[in-house]
Amino acid sequence: MTITFYGEGCFKIQSGEIVVLTDPPEATSGLTPPRFKADVTLKTLSPAKNQKTSASQIIGAGEYNISGINIFGFPLPEESNDKILKTIYIVEAEDIRLCFLGHLTGTLDPIIVEHLGEVNVLFMPAGGQPFIDQKTAVKLVKQIEPKIVIPSFFKIPGLKRKSDDIKVFLEEFNSKKEKSVTAQDKLTIKKKDLESFKSAQIIALNA
Repeated sequence: MTITFYGEGCFKIQSGEIVVLTDPPEATSGLTPPRFKADVTLKTLSPAKNQKTSASQIIGAGEYNISGINIFGFPLPEESNDKILKTIYIVEAEDIRLCFLGHLTGTLDPIIVEHLGEVNVLFMPAGGQPFIDQKTAVKLVKQIEPKIVIPSFFKIPGLKRKSDDIKVFLEEFNSKKEKSVTAQDKLTIKKKDLESFKSAQIIALNA
């Protein structure tokens, strides 16, 4: 499995010939949306009305299977309203369980955390407001106990909205090792690679 970052909450998950895309950015964000074709696109934030889930686009809660990849959507009713719908997703591929927290602004209900099950790779907003603050994010990481944390929604070149540098998130872990994390262009991971991780490892990706 190969994971590539395009800024904000946008990630490309390549599993064999299948490509999953999450939260492609709007042009107004200042970022360039990826131009490749995805087999399925997940949206963690969308208008509350006129939702259309299809074979190539998943919006909202439910269980889905796309070419052998299992996808589970969990609603965030406390963060949704009559205008917006927020969803977090679990994606299972190659026996690896990915969790996308998307546009999360606060902590999670313990019941949702329980339903998430064992999370191998957690995609966590790391740039602070208007999303979850860094201190609460670190507490949530410890609650979920993933093997890998991949930050999202932090300051990168070209992004028009105000956002904190990833260093703020790293400093909340209070570890020199994690403060000096070096970003890499992409992450290639296999299930067996996770066995050596005794605690959550932060892996930052370049956009």
